[in-house]
Amino acid sequence: MNEPDPQPTERDDARRDAGGAELAATNSGDHANAAPASLAANASASTTVVPVQPKAAAALVAAFTLVSMIVLAVAWEWWLAPLRSGGSLLVLKALPLLCALPGVWRRRLYTMQWASMLILLYFAEGVVRGWSDHGLSARLGWLQAALAMIFFTCALAYVGPFKRAAKRAAKQAAKQAAKQAAKQAASEPIPPA
Repeated sequence: MNEPDPQPTERDDARRDAGGAELAATNSGDHANAAPASLAANASASTTVVPVQPKAAAALVAAFTLVSMIVLAVAWEWWLAPLRSGGSLLVLKALPLLCALPGVWRRRLYTMQWASMLILLYFAEGVVRGWSDHGLSARLGWLQAALAMIFFTCALAYVGPFKRAAKRAAKQAAKQAAKQAAKQAASEPIPPA
């Protein structure tokens, strides 16, 4: 199965910046400024990375649901029940879904997140057309709303564990940084008054 693409995060950038600041402070001989940089570097480097078990089934169902929605949008607006005979320009509503497809197929977290928000527009359109249209168009509207809800649920199920793991790691890093700061403050001599 495809594994999610590793994406650099803000934490990775901060870790690199903290390491660079520590190195610069050490090279310049300014050890007073080196303590906070090394503190941040130690706190972020010592955090344990919690392994995340991605829900491959949720990602797979989301990808196939997205493909189904693209096929439905094209078929609906071209020949099944277009607004005008001969097809309508509403077939272009499949383009945003096509833009999301490569990232969803590769299980990229960022794409899953924005696609889950985008899909709510298709849910709304499906509900509106399900209520207002008649015949086949109404049934296709309800089908689109159902597919949108399936995609939304699966995308959230896939992204959820990653978000929770990131939140736990951030809390753990903050706790370790606070411990390090308290230890550093306790070990510094108190100047006489």
